[in-house]
Amino acid sequence: MTVLEDRIEMADANTKRLDEWFERLERMPVPEGFRVEIVGGNVHMTPQRDTHWEIIRRIVRALEDRFGMDVRVFSDVRIDFPGHENGFCPDVAKLSDSAKKDDEGRWRYQDVEFIAEVISEGTAPNDYGPKKTAYALAEVAVYLIVDPYVGKCRLFTQPKDGEYMSDTSISYGVDVDMTSTPLGLTLKTDEFPHD
Repeated sequence: MTVLEDRIEMADANTKRLDEWFERLERMPVPEGFRVEIVGGNVHMTPQRDTHWEIIRRIVRALEDRFGMDVRVFSDVRIDFPGHENGFCPDVAKLSDSAKKDDEGRWRYQDVEFIAEVISEGTAPNDYGPKKTAYALAEVAVYLIVDPYVGKCRLFTQPKDGEYMSDTSISYGVDVDMTSTPLGLTLKTDEFPHD
């Protein structure tokens, strides 16, 4: 068996296991307003807060203003990423215009151009750890973390070999300049709320 065949077989096994987990989770009484995702084989449930949603809405609005209403942008939609059992539901995911669903009806991580995650109290270790690694391995060109607790954003670009070569910290009130990335976008942060 070749290395490629081994990786395909492993990816298929991960996807089947993730499908089983998500099917079980859908049958569970998950409280309304909670987001569920699987990071490294562990189930995480986090409540959505109004601050969280307001930031997501502002990011989505900026993407729609830049790319139009037909932009492929999603919030809390499952996308399986590289690594062991990574069924993420990013706060914001922008896909390429040519993105198509796979044979199972899911969006492919290979089509993701931008991810934004908004920190919740319990999610920071995931967002800065296994998710950042998985997004870099997937070669997501632009990864933005927004932290309403400290009023800062972190912009990661230039993925290579499972790491981001560029890491920029931006305080609220300063624009996030992504004009040199595939987004070609400047994101205003002056009205991002604090927690």
